[in-house]
Amino acid sequence: MDFTLNDEQRQIYDYGAQLAQKFDNAYWLDHARRHTFPKEMFQQIAEDGFLGIMVPEEYGGAGLGMTEMALFMEGTANHGIPLLMMVVGPTMSLAHIASHGTEFHRRELLPAACRGEIQFCFAITEPGAGSNTIKATTLARSKGNRFALTGEKTFITGADVSDYCLVVARTKPHTEVSRKTDGFTLFAVDLKKKGVEMQRVKVSIPLPEEQWTLFFDEVDLGPEDIVGEVDDGFSILFDSLNPERIILAALCCGIGRFALRKAVVYACERNVFGQPIGAHQGVQHPLAKAHTAVEMASLMTRRAAWEFDNKLSAGASSNMAKYAAAEAGIEAVDAALQAHGGSGFTEDTGLYELYPLVRLLRTAPVNRELCLSFIGEKVMGLPRSY
Repeated sequence: MDFTLNDEQRQIYDYGAQLAQKFDNAYWLDHARRHTFPKEMFQQIAEDGFLGIMVPEEYGGAGLGMTEMALFMEGTANHGIPLLMMVVGPTMSLAHIASHGTEFHRRELLPAACRGEIQFCFAITEPGAGSNTIKATTLARSKGNRFALTGEKTFITGADVSDYCLVVARTKPHTEVSRKTDGFTLFAVDLKKKGVEMQRVKVSIPLPEEQWTLFFDEVDLGPEDIVGEVDDGFSILFDSLNPERIILAALCCGIGRFALRKAVVYACERNVFGQPIGAHQGVQHPLAKAHTAVEMASLMTRRAAWEFDNKLSAGASSNMAKYAAAEAGIEAVDAALQAHGGSGFTEDTGLYELYPLVRLLRTAPVNRELCLSFIGEKVMGLPRSY
């Protein structure tokens, strides 16, 4: 594996600095505090061609891979601009539809999404199932060659600003299948359809994107809405879930770097007892330790992306990257806060608001315990724990 960036990848990674000249961390933070989606910044990203990084050129995208998407996310987060809509839309939904969608999806929806004219969100989590997707109860009941979708999905990022949602549903209840992974189908659901309603989930984290619960009541779906094959959705689901782990790992690494950079500036300028506080090992060592953790997590993230792009089994690296990056992000923001002392908790510094985000990513969308269980069983050969 060669992790040296080519010229195009370097430009993608450095794009965050360019974007931050107009839409900087202060812009992001203002929208995060008001829970208002940054439409102008998202449209700028669309105009610059980054919504379709993982979409083939024939469908309006750049025809690149997971590596470039991770570099984009890490590069923007390096400058304090983490965008969760880039996770659920361009990474999880658009790339998946490009690989498994119908001609209508590819020819009509993907080009519009790459231009920023429509947006996608992703729905898998249910109130009663949580991380145990096998027990999902949202059911698309067959009615001839059509389906009636009924059920509930929760913690759906950005549903209010989305036009379509990639929904993971059962077309056969888990009690009626021989293998527990059978009977899943993915649908691209138009959120304007009759029978779709949503309710905000009030999450106490400053973010531009809000969380929603989606309710489906006999929503009419047809063959044109199916992504992949009926009853065989689980086999392609990890085309979305491993990228989710990778892209969020990249986000955590970027946020960690952003926080540490602010801490270094402060520690060099702040003088106490006749010298900069950064000269004291009690300040310096936690920052250096966090920096090391972030850089190691970043390398694992790039390895996972490389494996995914090369069609290798990326589950182990994706889970290790997600676990390591979330822990490193928390450590970095915490060390940066401690270095700032009381000023780290002021609104002027804008540092404390990053902590709830990285702490969230230890728990969601896949918690660290499940990552560790995957590593223990699938990588190390320990007995299955769940």
